[in-house]
Amino acid sequence: MMIAPTPLSSKLPGTAPAPLLRLQNVESAYGPIKAIRGVSLKVQPGEIAAVLGSNGAGKTTILKTISGILDPRRGNVEFDGVDITANDPAAIVRRGMVHVPEGREVFALLPVRENLLMGAYTRSDSDAVARDLELVYNYFPILRERANQDAGLLSGGQQQMLAISRALMGNPKLILLDEPSLGLSPRLTKEIFEIVVRINRERGTTILLVEQNANMALNAADFGYVLENGRIVMEDTCANLREKDDIKEFYLGMKDDGVRGERRWKKKKTWR
Repeated sequence: MMIAPTPLSSKLPGTAPAPLLRLQNVESAYGPIKAIRGVSLKVQPGEIAAVLGSNGAGKTTILKTISGILDPRRGNVEFDGVDITANDPAAIVRRGMVHVPEGREVFALLPVRENLLMGAYTRSDSDAVARDLELVYNYFPILRERANQDAGLLSGGQQQMLAISRALMGNPKLILLDEPSLGLSPRLTKEIFEIVVRINRERGTTILLVEQNANMALNAADFGYVLENGRIVMEDTCANLREKDDIKEFYLGMKDDGVRGERRWKKKKTWR
């Protein structure tokens, strides 16, 4: 049930696999207000990519545009070699993309187990679904303990575990993960991100996450994009981004000793 490994030919020098997801010059808006402006990004198969940005930067809008919840005004969204721009969300799910929304949005009046099975509603391989149910219980044992409890009675952290597990039950090629740390304690945030990395490494599931907690995202992801005012202003491997002065100061809260007396709002970012 793991995604097939990348063919050897795509790993040879001078070659690279085609992106699983590609956005080209995408613009989306809410009425007259542009939320994202000319966003281009790509996610390679098997990687974790992160979009970093402050609240209101447009991160959630990117995911809504990709998953078909919001139609873009311009640009194209390509998934697994197919143009899915403005496709119906249900059709996009059937192609192998699942969106874990901000705020979890579990089915509060359904038991945990029924929530998980709802994630597999597009599948007909019942034996594999049963195996996947055991697999998500292994990732998050608390969900096995609470399998017959209504999801609305779970804590915030447990609901986030349930939302991620429900996405896994669809056996997706790509998971869109929106603010997984929202409202969680540092301990739970660390636990969630550790499981996200495990899912990626063990199952080969590609993940695009948007996150305000830059430190956790940069340590979990392979490649990162920095979004400000609806535009991508920086992109690089996460290893390189962690070493950039602007990222250290404006996203990781680190500052050189020589500029301690300088007010943050007076310092200009180098990407502007």
